[in-house]
Amino acid sequence: MELIQQLVNGVSLGSIYALIALGYTMVYGIVKLINFAHGDVFMVGAFIGFYAIVKLHIGFFPALIISMVICALLGVLIERIAYKPLRNATRIAALITAIGVSLFMEYGTIYVRGAQPEAYPSNIVPDASINLFGVKISSQSLLILGISVFLMILLQFIVHKTKIGKAMRAVSHDMDAARLMGINVNNTISATFAIGSALAGAAGVIFGMYYTKIEPLMGIIPGLKAFVAAVLGGIGIIPGAMVGGLLLGVIESLVSALGYSLWRDGVAFVVLILILIFRPSGLFGKNVKEKV
Repeated sequence: MELIQQLVNGVSLGSIYALIALGYTMVYGIVKLINFAHGDVFMVGAFIGFYAIVKLHIGFFPALIISMVICALLGVLIERIAYKPLRNATRIAALITAIGVSLFMEYGTIYVRGAQPEAYPSNIVPDASINLFGVKISSQSLLILGISVFLMILLQFIVHKTKIGKAMRAVSHDMDAARLMGINVNNTISATFAIGSALAGAAGVIFGMYYTKIEPLMGIIPGLKAFVAAVLGGIGIIPGAMVGGLLLGVIESLVSALGYSLWRDGVAFVVLILILIFRPSGLFGKNVKEKV
């Protein structure tokens, strides 16, 4: 029963990683950029949700939507200001810029509001639990899983059934050909950043609700782990990011269950090293250039 309990906890944690990882993998699939500022968009989303709940006195779901909308706008702003001018620059220039944007967001947040942590209210969602065959499943875990699955299904619908989704897939396949076919490549890339950032904002609010404590540097480790999840599933492949996030969350929970909780952060990077050695294209990738 303890094993099943840890699997439930792992799926809740992995759902958060998966939502963040989707942003990494979508951006990489379109512009071949590892957006290391993405973890800090997750942090901003957590704070937006917190202030919406505490200052505006609104419920969890309205706060979640507000956080997603503002983070989507933030993602577009970051892309237009920091990344668009470097569209034809070297990969290393874009990578260094991404790290710079990440540091700017972290310490800009500290400058604006201070470094002190905040705590989400404990009563924003009903604190109930279901006892299923001896396994205690909290309402929070079910809520996280439900929101994550809904957002992942919605993303798949957008990518495969909508006009902007078809444009994203076309730009991912061949940017120059898509431009010749009349697709507005700049708007498509901005839409990709917006969708990925909205998912990161949702993950931030969910994280705050589940773990309570939030602080300005909270995006570093979850951001890196989400990147590992994206690589694990196959960077640039949307279903791979989902599976990679869930798998990484389960692995971490099992490591903690075995009594090695101090190693739970390290195990993510051990997984990354093993994937890069034995299957660098990831679980779902045939080659590293596979598209969204």
